Amino acid sequence: MRLAVSVDKLRLEVHDAGEGKPQLREPAEDDDHGPGLLLVAALADDWGTAPRDGAGKLVWAEFKLAAARQERETPGGAALHTPSS
Repeated sequence: MRLAVSVDKLRLEVHDAGEGKPQLREPAEDDDHGPGLLLVAALADDWGTAPRDGAGKLVWAEFKLAAARQERETPGGAALHTPSS
C-alpha cells in the first residue's frame, strides 16, 4: 500500500498480484468479500487500475482535500484568511 499527499488530494494505491481487473458489483448478503471496491467508488473522487512491474496491478483512489484556509472578501475589499471549519 502507498499513500501520497499533495496540496489538493490524497492518493491511495494498493498493489495486487492478481491478474483480474476489479469490477464493481453488489455483493450478496452472505458474501464474505466484495464490498471493498463498492466503498471505494462511493467515497473516492476518482479511482482506477494501472499495470505494475511484474505480475498483477495496482488499484488507486484519489480523494480531494479541502483547502486549509478559506479566503473571503470583506466589505472594505481586503482579503481575510480564515481557517476552514
